[in-house]
Amino acid sequence: MKDGFITCAVASPTVRVADTAFNTASILTLIREADEKQVKLLVLPELVTTAYSCADLFLHKRLQQGWEAAVSAILEMSRDIDMLIVFGSPVMVHGSLYNCALSIHKGRLLSVVPKRHLPNYQEFYEKRWFTTPRPGNEELTLFGQKTWFGTNLLLTCTTLEEFVVANEICEDLWVPLSPSTSHALAGATVLTNCSASDELVGKEEYRRSLVASQSAKLVCAYLYSDAGQGESSTDLVFTPHDLIYENGQCLAESIDVSDKLLLTEIDVQKLQLERLRLQSFGAGQADYVRIPFTLDIGECTLTRPIDRAPFVPSDERGREARCEKILGLQSLGLKKRLEHTHCTSVVVGLSGGLDSTLALLVAVRAFDLLGLDRKRIVAITMPGFGTTKRTKGNATKLAESLGVELRTISISKAVGQHFKDIGHDPTVLDVTYENSQARERTQVLMDLANTLNALVIGTGDLSELALGWATYNGDHMSMYGVNSSVPKTLVRHLVRHVASISEPSLKKVLLDIVNTPVSPELLPAKGDGTISQVTEDLVGPYELHDFFLYQAIRWGYSPAKIYRLACRAFSDVYEPSVILLWLNTFYSRFFSQQFKRSCLPDGPKVGSLALSPRGDWRMPSDASVALWKAQLAELGNL
Repeated sequence: MKDGFITCAVASPTVRVADTAFNTASILTLIREADEKQVKLLVLPELVTTAYSCADLFLHKRLQQGWEAAVSAILEMSRDIDMLIVFGSPVMVHGSLYNCALSIHKGRLLSVVPKRHLPNYQEFYEKRWFTTPRPGNEELTLFGQKTWFGTNLLLTCTTLEEFVVANEICEDLWVPLSPSTSHALAGATVLTNCSASDELVGKEEYRRSLVASQSAKLVCAYLYSDAGQGESSTDLVFTPHDLIYENGQCLAESIDVSDKLLLTEIDVQKLQLERLRLQSFGAGQADYVRIPFTLDIGECTLTRPIDRAPFVPSDERGREARCEKILGLQSLGLKKRLEHTHCTSVVVGLSGGLDSTLALLVAVRAFDLLGLDRKRIVAITMPGFGTTKRTKGNATKLAESLGVELRTISISKAVGQHFKDIGHDPTVLDVTYENSQARERTQVLMDLANTLNALVIGTGDLSELALGWATYNGDHMSMYGVNSSVPKTLVRHLVRHVASISEPSLKKVLLDIVNTPVSPELLPAKGDGTISQVTEDLVGPYELHDFFLYQAIRWGYSPAKIYRLACRAFSDVYEPSVILLWLNTFYSRFFSQQFKRSCLPDGPKVGSLALSPRGDWRMPSDASVALWKAQLAELGNL
């Protein structure tokens, strides 16, 4: 339960119709296994104590005695087990029979939630046996215990306040206004569904889409447990389909598997942080009873997938589709800006690196959409003290392959004169030496754009903006920043994607650019003419920084949680000490460089995260990083 993670499981025990002793044994076996695996939340199917398909046998006293004995046995066994157990059973209340979800913890019957929507169409006729509950809650005695019975009940964990559980049952999910909607609005972060959904052609896909959609729109974890093997086949066929979703993402799924735990970890802290950001939840708590329970806090072993490249789809088809979508959004954003300003020309500083290459590719697409001549795209190479033949050559080949105008303007003499003007020794390779070149390049681009009635297209990407890896009023500035919400790890894939659909000569140069080390080339090249200033040697690997950025800004995680996730995601790449080093760097730079992000040019948002002051992120330029660094210091002492 540390960091908001909770080990949970759903399962579909094998049942025998109306054989409550057999069913109880199946249930208890799964509970024991779940306890051994330190599961904190276990969800089992609808009417699992009796089987769903008992039909008129539900009305027999002998079966009623059987399910009462089953519930009593589960209560007794759970006394020494630190686990919230949710399962389905018939329950008799005030002389009426209800189809219920029962929640048990350490021998205590916390709640009994009746099914609100009883299907009575096609193959279903539940109203023949069960009663539709009245809205509201009632405290009464069931199975020898005082408990709550009702439709508006929330189970709240006292040791992890973000862990709030509510129950619905099978058909409740399928109706237009599911009970889980009001549960989530009242504060439930975890929804359980004890279900017995018969199998039909196409139903598997629809069931999956329902769970995915409900978990996404309610920003919750949704645990769906389906009826297992052994249900009657008189009229229907039941095949288990168990699902665990979190905010629209499938964490675990099993199909046609009985008597086996489907196990993963849900992150309720993540869900609560997202709800805080959205401000759409917590409004409907007045009619709810909150029932406390206490789980022991422990550090669960993480088995859920942790993507080391959260901005980049892992599957090739999804990645290519994402790349095409982003290129389209960037191009449409620039197209609109050109139309609004009545500009028919743009200026791009072309270095032969990844970012400027992507900016040029976007400009070309925007001009093609507008039906403008590509020759009105002016690509400027501005060789300086650190420019290498490889990047200069690639810039030239790229411009020629794309059919844009190419101009070369050396900045060496202008910067040399500037050094004389300000009294700087050109042999001192300090920040003045570097930034003077970046600002001279920006001046060239801006002034040339004025002469051409053109817009200067910015090339800086999201990762550079997060780290402040840009010269203030140098490459930091433009008239429209097309890459401003594209992280560095994705820039490489975008360029590679364009290469994959390009003719051979363009493909060749694009792939060489992809394989060129990222560098601002502001320091003299090595003796062999290769790049001497490699960005990732100075600020750290971009794959780590993009991971940190996503977890810290998109989800608001603490440094300790990010460190834990990174150590697992990159366990085969970086030592923990290396991860901690660059995580320190990330926080130091992110906080200290906010002043650059506070005055950025416009740029299109293309993903879930942007740092524009007019986009998702607003932060004081003088905020202290002390609180975050203090936790990192503690990690360093582990």
